[in-house]
Amino acid sequence: MAAIDIAKNSGVVCMRLPNENREGARTQRVWTVAATTNAILELGDHLVCQGVELVVMEATGAYWRPFYYLLESRGLRCWLVNARQVKNVPGRPKTDKLDAVWLAKLTERGMIRPSFVPSKPVRHLRDFTRTRTVFVHERTRHKLRVDKVLQDAQIKLSSVATDSLGVSGRAMMEALISGQRDPRALANLAQGRLTAKRDALVEALTGQFEEHHARLLRLLLTTVDHLTSQIAALDQEIAATLAELPNPSYNGPDHAPREGTTASFGADLLARMHEIPGVGPTSARVILAEVGPDMSVFPTPAHLASWAKLCPRTIQSGAKSTTGPAGKGNPWLKGALGEAASAAARTDTFLGARYRRLVKRRGHAKALVAVARSILVIVWHLIHDPQARYQELGPDWHQRHLNPLRKTRDLVRQLEHLGHQVTLTPTANTV
Repeated sequence: MAAIDIAKNSGVVCMRLPNENREGARTQRVWTVAATTNAILELGDHLVCQGVELVVMEATGAYWRPFYYLLESRGLRCWLVNARQVKNVPGRPKTDKLDAVWLAKLTERGMIRPSFVPSKPVRHLRDFTRTRTVFVHERTRHKLRVDKVLQDAQIKLSSVATDSLGVSGRAMMEALISGQRDPRALANLAQGRLTAKRDALVEALTGQFEEHHARLLRLLLTTVDHLTSQIAALDQEIAATLAELPNPSYNGPDHAPREGTTASFGADLLARMHEIPGVGPTSARVILAEVGPDMSVFPTPAHLASWAKLCPRTIQSGAKSTTGPAGKGNPWLKGALGEAASAAARTDTFLGARYRRLVKRRGHAKALVAVARSILVIVWHLIHDPQARYQELGPDWHQRHLNPLRKTRDLVRQLEHLGHQVTLTPTANTV
């Protein structure tokens, strides 16, 4: 096997092979290779010729990608490991050479495990969805800058209009840029329900909007429009990539649609995920891009929830067992699941009822994490079984499956904790 300590422009390779003369001993060689395509391909050919089957590398920013992808194309089995699992031992010198040797020895002794790296089609989908998320965040930042420019000019449009960049708000901003300063004329550009707030608009649009504000506003609005067009283009790329997503459970030359449908595997899976409360088109695409369509990587829903860091960490010492923080996990996946959980919490569904039951005793944040975990478990089942569909259990599911004896015991304990002496008298209708 071989291990690589990766930097931006180079990588230190440690190759450890069985010694031909001494049983149980290893022959070790360490050298440096450039992080260029030709050098990495040459390294792959050399490792294959030496009989190396496994190459282990530490996740270092984006610099591990060329080594992983190119060596994988040469037929080598590549492992990407978490830096937290291969931290240097305190007191030992820290060099790239020693890090490569240390990584190789940890792998030999089975002390590390590989991280999840999806297949090439899913990586392409990830690139599009993550770029779209970044563009949406950038557009939001520029929208906030637009409001700052208006506030600097004493224009309080966002205090009256729910969406200051809606149809009415954009019309008023274009008029301001064009030179219109009359607040009554600007308020007359309101449309829809905003027309009922004409007097408030006149007051909010009375300010000190000057020419330099107009130039700044034009630049920011142009940037917002450009990002909007780029997001729309990414939506088309994501849809096309989803249509070409292969079915991991089908071994034929093409991916098979679900029985009774003509949709591709990715489009059909996306449609079934849309049936989950709170999961919209955008969040469904992000979730699918992050977990992938092959659930053989995660044998059970619990494995997937643990990988996503949506379950508490167990801490046990002696007879004492506690739970610790879940961890950071995949920020792209947790962001999409958090948005879906927030939307599901406001619905009159099983997931909404689950949030309302938990928030009373666990708080808002933990209740949202619990709902997000439930959504991820549902997604696992939908991906694992191509014939599965989401079935709504109803908001009264917990009430229908309530244990009367346990509920009675809990209520009695609460009253006794408040200082009351409780005597229970069953009614005639009590079963």
